[in-house]
Amino acid sequence: MRTDHIHTSELEATAVDRQELRACVEDAMAALDSYGASLASTPGGAGWLHVQHVPVRRFVAEIVRKLLALNAWAPFASAPGPMALAPYEGLVGLRSSSSREYLAYTVTWSGVAYLLGTAAPHNPTRSAQLRNRARTGTADTEPSPLPLNLGRQDVLALSWTSRHAATLMPVLTELAGDGQKSLLLDLATDPAERCGAGSVTGVELRSAPSDLFTFSGTAEGLHPPDDEHFVHVGVHGVQLARLVRLLSVLLETSGGCTQPSWRTLVRAESWLDDMLSTTRPHTVLLSNDTSPLGVLAAHAAERHGANSVHVQHGAWTAESAAWLALHSRDIVVMGDRDLALGRAWVRHPKAEVHVLGQPRFDVLTGLGRQAQRRYLEKLLARGERRAPARIAVWACQPFSPDHLKSHADLLLDGLGKAEGDWGLVIAPHPAQGADAFATLVKRNGGPPVAVADPRVGARGCLAGADALASAYSTCGIEAALLGVPVLEIGPPGERTLDLAGHGLATRCEDPGDVAEVLSGVRKARTPIRQASLDAVCRWRGDSAARIARLITDRASSVPKAADFNHQNAGASASPQDEGVSVR
Repeated sequence: MRTDHIHTSELEATAVDRQELRACVEDAMAALDSYGASLASTPGGAGWLHVQHVPVRRFVAEIVRKLLALNAWAPFASAPGPMALAPYEGLVGLRSSSSREYLAYTVTWSGVAYLLGTAAPHNPTRSAQLRNRARTGTADTEPSPLPLNLGRQDVLALSWTSRHAATLMPVLTELAGDGQKSLLLDLATDPAERCGAGSVTGVELRSAPSDLFTFSGTAEGLHPPDDEHFVHVGVHGVQLARLVRLLSVLLETSGGCTQPSWRTLVRAESWLDDMLSTTRPHTVLLSNDTSPLGVLAAHAAERHGANSVHVQHGAWTAESAAWLALHSRDIVVMGDRDLALGRAWVRHPKAEVHVLGQPRFDVLTGLGRQAQRRYLEKLLARGERRAPARIAVWACQPFSPDHLKSHADLLLDGLGKAEGDWGLVIAPHPAQGADAFATLVKRNGGPPVAVADPRVGARGCLAGADALASAYSTCGIEAALLGVPVLEIGPPGERTLDLAGHGLATRCEDPGDVAEVLSGVRKARTPIRQASLDAVCRWRGDSAARIARLITDRASSVPKAADFNHQNAGASASPQDEGVSVR
């Protein structure tokens, strides 16, 4: 009874040093790359760890976080010893998330013991929750054939989220005006993330085959036997063969466009190859070339001799990127501060980075503030209740339920203490389920709360708000461009977009900070300098046109895809005053 002990729930809640976590994850990924990067590849030569780096890295970060938490418990740190498994507990499970589609994989504590060398003859690799997930499709079914009458296209664009579509479509529209034909491939598996019906002449929209993302099954080559190869995380030695075997669970059970299984990626590569061979575009246009589908598309574009162009769709910070890598030839970034990050992250030997703004923001010049204000007031004035005099909009991210609650408590407590009559409208992230906020809407007392229609989103209402609050939603940038006061919320140490560092927002770490900012929103504000705005986003209303010109100028200076020769392809010059050579 006197033995030192700790509950796993306490270990789960143990805070770990962020820098130490990041450094340990880097070491683990480097060791994993050296040990197992060649264990499996697609027929086109894309390695499993290269393509699946982002989901793998997130899983490895979960493992490292638990090992560091274990090491933070003094009795174990002073005398680390063997760990026992919970009988029959799965080694890999899922943690809660407010995202509709994304699966948040984690390692169980039995899985931690297994990685550290404990025998697990009776423990399945998958938790009951993973084993009970419905399976659709089979690994042996051939994907649907290509649609007929595709014809030659100048640009092939890929989208699998609503943010991608909203970022790329203005560029494709500008290209169509210049006589360039485009094919937009909608790869979204969540109906809410799909592209709207296109009506622009010269832009054709096609969806991926319905069965493309349903493939599951064994990831061949990712079940190595135990050996003597380890990676050290603090005092712990993690067996790399066992780590690969646990990672194979992720690659075998994941699904959808954000976390395609390994079998799906092999099929998707074949489908993309057929698309590129049929349409022979001079450019492959992406809004994400770091997650699995984006890496695969950039890799395929290179093999088919097409130029790859990546348009940044969300804000970057050095701490927020899941993987510091960009694979396209041309990288279009939003603001001056993104230039250094883009230069540091590029992987293409001839990459160039261009500061051209955000095409999704071009439409901000025409937003109707009064119409958006009426929408906000209508949301909050239900039944006998009148609309409050002042309204804040909370632009959310798909955090875990506990994380969301901590932000909600901070924000609502601050609203309640602020001077004036305040109400709150919650704008869910496009990937977030609205039911994540059900308890907040029913909350007794305090300021009135309502949830915006997901189809409206933060952009559809932020122009009518008196203030916008967010941790690191890109909507914070949109609000700053429109002159709406921005609150970057979250406890000390939590990452934000650091708009406060550019004078575009106020950092709010507790309810008192929120109350102070909201109490002063009606006071005269010092005009924001243009240089501060340009640092975060170059906004002139012409970003789509400038990106389209970059694409066409690049296409006219490189060999056509049909005549491409990897041996004699020369470097192409950047459009004047737009490109910044990286190497």
